[in-house]
Amino acid sequence: MTNTILLVEDEEALSSYLVTELQFEDYQVFLAKDGEQALNLYDNNRGTLDLIILDWMLPKLDGLEVLRRIRKNDDIPVIMMTARDYIGDKVAGLDSGADDYITKPFEIEELLARIRVILRHENRHPQESSLYTVEDLTLNTKSRQVTRGNNLIQLTQREYELLLTLIRHGGETLTRDELLDSVWGVDFEGQPNVVDVYIRYLRNKVDRNYPHQLIHTVRGIGYVLTGNYQE
Repeated sequence: MTNTILLVEDEEALSSYLVTELQFEDYQVFLAKDGEQALNLYDNNRGTLDLIILDWMLPKLDGLEVLRRIRKNDDIPVIMMTARDYIGDKVAGLDSGADDYITKPFEIEELLARIRVILRHENRHPQESSLYTVEDLTLNTKSRQVTRGNNLIQLTQREYELLLTLIRHGGETLTRDELLDSVWGVDFEGQPNVVDVYIRYLRNKVDRNYPHQLIHTVRGIGYVLTGNYQE
């Protein structure tokens, strides 16, 4: 299974290099270039992310504040990445909830090794499952398993992310642009109608042959998932 990483780095050359290297290692990467964008991407993709690589010095909100906000409700692994190498800074980062700390400049092999260690640990000690249940549809964000009634639904990663985004915004109509940013990333340069194509794929798996349809088109706006949510 492909792991998904949120990379938060505002230095253009470094972020481009890291995205290329991480994708080469078969990681899916979301890129944020400031603290506010990092929190937005985190909120929109929570449950699909496996790891955050977080720079300390960022525009709008610094990495430490981003980390503190994330730690209020999530223990997703976080590697702090910064040019600050003072012991006090490292202690502050770790005390705020960072799982690891790497100081610039570094060799990419070192970062990749740290990522592998953390992800191995997470796989051995999985976090408690988080479930979304809408009518007879259930989505488990830890196992990434989707069922409807007694049927297991096999989704591609993109279909899963699209469904998760719709579920998290249950009852809220999302535009095609919002779905593109959340599922494909803000830097996606393909055609916007890819959303329509994947909605059709998703409907064929989630709604087809079921009496109650959950995914609806709001003409001229976008899509919405409706139904009774269970805690």
